[in-house]
Amino acid sequence: MRFTDVGYDEALRRARALVPTLRERAERAEALRQMPKETLEDLHRAGLFRFHQPKRWGGMELDFSAIFDLPAELARGCASTAWNVGNLGIHHWMLALYDERAQQEVWGSNPDALIASGIAYPQGRGRRVDGGVVVSGHWNFSSGVDVADWNMLAVTVREGERVVDHRMCLVPRHEYEIVDDWHVLGMRSTGSKSVRVNELFVPEHRALCMYLARGGDQFPGARVNPNPLYRVPLSALGSHCLAGAGTGNAQAAVELTIEAIKERSTNYTAMRMRDFQAVQLRVASAGAKADGARLVIRTDCVDADRIAHEGRAPTLEEKLRFKRNVAWAMGLCTEAVDELHALAGANGIYDRYPIQRIFRDQHALAAHIGFSWDAQGGPWALVAMGGEFSSATI
Repeated sequence: MRFTDVGYDEALRRARALVPTLRERAERAEALRQMPKETLEDLHRAGLFRFHQPKRWGGMELDFSAIFDLPAELARGCASTAWNVGNLGIHHWMLALYDERAQQEVWGSNPDALIASGIAYPQGRGRRVDGGVVVSGHWNFSSGVDVADWNMLAVTVREGERVVDHRMCLVPRHEYEIVDDWHVLGMRSTGSKSVRVNELFVPEHRALCMYLARGGDQFPGARVNPNPLYRVPLSALGSHCLAGAGTGNAQAAVELTIEAIKERSTNYTAMRMRDFQAVQLRVASAGAKADGARLVIRTDCVDADRIAHEGRAPTLEEKLRFKRNVAWAMGLCTEAVDELHALAGANGIYDRYPIQRIFRDQHALAAHIGFSWDAQGGPWALVAMGGEFSSATI
């Protein structure tokens, strides 16, 4: 199917329409440890994986903010589904950066093809050979891997002990092994299992040099995909596609708490919970934090899009500000969920009460390195205060 005529508002409407269904399926999705077949079909039918796929391949090619807005809407129904849509969706965006031959190999036969990833460069090792790279490694957290046709595997390329390159290697499903180790506290239906390969040859056109994805138009696919959308720097904003899951999850906690409080009195005094000022203030605080997080992250996306349209790459300080902001915003979301989980009292420990899953999902997704305040807060401050910070891929 082609989705070139689907605009921003329509894509959001399609995401919003799925929220009640995703809430109904969330418990079963957890038991499956991956997206249910029906959910996958619904997402494909709506084109919601293809929001950043180039129009020349039948995608929507929406503005960069879609990378946050669509998952944030879906997460109101299921954070794991939203995580997978953001994660698998950004890989359509990333494939547009590759040599046109790689795009043809994937999308030529199936424009709906899904691509998972293993993003930790130290978990993959590579060496240059004639015509490409030979890679080996074991990558954790390959979200959506069970339904993916391809995988993008991050490798550090060395000559002897010297690091000479960082590559994202595009590998078809039959060339990597899936390791079923996804038994976790939360985000269970992301199916984020591990993958591994050993001494696998990846041709040059499927081994994207990540130094070309730091902003600007030097990437191989620029000739056929000139939209400024694809000039946004990957490492500076790669976590923003996942932040929608946390923001929408916090919003779901607010919505479901309000819904529950409307119906509840306390067990011991028979007073209406909504009449307690302490309850009012806790709900208000959580709502403000969820709204604030959404505003911060969405503003980053708008700023990144504006910078790309200006025809320049963001400065190092701007890139580090984006990374700082998304980690801080996820902290707000976790605080919001924690406040509301505590407000649920003993009800919050029951499996039948959705807030317990939202609580587990929030703490699981917040463990992502991109959302670690300890890792992401300091570098911006260091550079802003005149210090030096170095990262090969940023």
